[in-house]
Amino acid sequence: MVKRKLAALEKVEADLPNLQQKIRRDSKSYVEDFRAQYYQYENHREIFMATPTSTEAGIISLRDLIDFISHVADCYPDITKDFPQQLIDMLMQHHVDLEPELREKIVGSLVLLRKKDIIDSVTLLHTLFPILVSTPSKTLRQLLFQKILSDLRTSNSKSSNHKLNRAMQTVLFNLVTSDRTSPKASWAVKITRELWRRQIWTDAKTVEVMKEACLADNEKVVVGGVRFFLGGDKEREEMEDESSDDDGVDVAKLKHQVGINKKTKKKARQIEKAITMVKKKERKKKAPHPLNFSALHLLHDSQGFAEELFAKHLQSSKSKLNLEQKLLVLQLVSRLIGLHKLTLVHFYSYFQKYLTPRQPSVTSFLASLAQATHNLVPPDELEPLIQKIANEFVSEASAAEVASAGLNAIREICVRQPLAMNETLLQDLVLYKKSKNKGVMMAAKGLLGLYRDVGAEMLKRRDRGKEASMALSAGERKEIRFGEEAVGGIEGLELLEKWKEEERRKKRIEQGLPSDGEDEEDLEADEAAGWANWDVEDDDSDDSGGWINVESDAEIELSDSDDDTPPSKRAKQGTEEKENKPEETEADKQWSKLATSRILTPADLAKLAELRSQAAVDSLLNARSKRAQKVQEAINRHIDEPLTAAEIEGLAMLSKGKATREEKIAHAKESKTDRDEFKSKTARKKERKVADGKSTTNKEKARKKNFLMTLGKARSKNKRSLVETRAVLKAHHDRKKRGGRRGNTG
Repeated sequence: MVKRKLAALEKVEADLPNLQQKIRRDSKSYVEDFRAQYYQYENHREIFMATPTSTEAGIISLRDLIDFISHVADCYPDITKDFPQQLIDMLMQHHVDLEPELREKIVGSLVLLRKKDIIDSVTLLHTLFPILVSTPSKTLRQLLFQKILSDLRTSNSKSSNHKLNRAMQTVLFNLVTSDRTSPKASWAVKITRELWRRQIWTDAKTVEVMKEACLADNEKVVVGGVRFFLGGDKEREEMEDESSDDDGVDVAKLKHQVGINKKTKKKARQIEKAITMVKKKERKKKAPHPLNFSALHLLHDSQGFAEELFAKHLQSSKSKLNLEQKLLVLQLVSRLIGLHKLTLVHFYSYFQKYLTPRQPSVTSFLASLAQATHNLVPPDELEPLIQKIANEFVSEASAAEVASAGLNAIREICVRQPLAMNETLLQDLVLYKKSKNKGVMMAAKGLLGLYRDVGAEMLKRRDRGKEASMALSAGERKEIRFGEEAVGGIEGLELLEKWKEEERRKKRIEQGLPSDGEDEEDLEADEAAGWANWDVEDDDSDDSGGWINVESDAEIELSDSDDDTPPSKRAKQGTEEKENKPEETEADKQWSKLATSRILTPADLAKLAELRSQAAVDSLLNARSKRAQKVQEAINRHIDEPLTAAEIEGLAMLSKGKATREEKIAHAKESKTDRDEFKSKTARKKERKVADGKSTTNKEKARKKNFLMTLGKARSKNKRSLVETRAVLKAHHDRKKRGGRRGNTG
């Protein structure tokens, strides 16, 4: 029966590409032709469903017919209403037995039907994703992964498709949580990480999917989730930088090429396209920057997540992770603790058995310990760890690399919690500043410089330095207390206050008034001048009734029925309270003057930004403020970037046998300033020519030629006769006279 049907179908041949073009031009005139081809498709499909392993000829015919119908299905929606569901059934039921090319054609046809809006994205993704996680074919998995990502990107290209995103995120979340031992959840990790990198998914639900992946039992899924939290945000920034670089088109270079080459319509279209891209890029620059939160900041319960990670993968004896994988989890837990200032007291005792130079990857353990330290960690928990690091790493018998790593680790811990160090140990460690090894010396000096700023009283008098000794004598340094937080404020506000005071004093001196006086009219005039050039939209509505008259404070009487105290007694109590009230400090007066009684105008904000930048420049010139700034940067380092093992190793990584020549050169160039400002005019002109795409002269090209390539010409010059030399010189003279070969002069 099957052979008889195939023989009958082979007689009906048609040129499908030509028919497809004709249907596109006039679909109504070719309805019957399309019905005949659709009838062939249905017969082929019946044969295939009966025997999926049919002959090659039948498969080729079916593949061509599927391709043909999917391209023109939108022209005959009534006839092809069952076509998408038939393709879905064929793919889902027989994706294992399907011939690879036919399988690829069915997937491509479903994607094409999605582009034509015959099926929606939810249907397509619910078809492809179950096959992705269940098929044994590697090529099919790669194809489906690519198609799923492409469809999600297309659906979110113009605006976020929240319905589709929520449906897909729910599918991925259920895949991860339904079976925590299955490796199928790795596809959820790959899809989520790629969409996060491309900034298509940036919400908290995406982070919840990766959080559940970190708590899975499969090692591959756990590592994928942990790597997302440790490096997903950096990948997103790099992707954004690459996309901004790709958008850059040099319009001047294209115009120059068109000017020197033949003018064609293709070149003109290229210039128009380049100008459009440049305008689009400018609009993108002016658009407000999207507020992309870090994945670690979008976690719903960071404390619970850190506790679960630590208990499941590090403390539990049933954990199947190897040392490298455990280090990744340890870095994530320490990053969470340091970033959110979590309280996980039993976490620090976990490091006790790993703090030895013989431990593999010990610098990673030291970096994680320092990263998990913050000012709310009890010093009693950290002091034994610092003591063990000092005993194990820092001694005269230790290698220079070991001692340097130990001192650097102690410094990074003490930067975040200075109270963890005791006075005796600090004075002992500071003595290593006289070491002959540069790495050890620099590490010890770093520790010394830190405590000159945060705990100079713990140092001996000879080690405190000039600034710290003077500050201690004057009583400017106050003792650090556990859990103390700095009071927040507007940065640089005191600079603005000082500048305003100087400007007001100058103005009063010019007017012949006392310089130390203060007039309310001057303050009002300054404020009016600050708002003078500021355009504000008129938001007043038509039904507004103007200003509302409110009685002055003197006219308002407040009475409290519960307060039976006589007025004279209340006045006496108020006087006593005023006498007992502590005096306001100068900083409190300054704060209340600007921040609580005045609104900063746009001119004030602009001047504040200018004063901040000037203060930053001055601080770089001042050694004391520069060192204090470095200490503050070190304290806040774990907020922005994680602490790495390379920073713990310090200069030891550049010692003999530890780094290549290129790494040493790169490290040496890090501290050097850019030399572009010292380049010659010739070098700058050459760079501009290369940037504009201009060619070099023949003389410049000749300088770069290989010597053996120019040897023949040099020999031939020496063998010229006088007549030949005269002819060459005469030709050169004439050519120069008429302005070159093309005669440019005149």
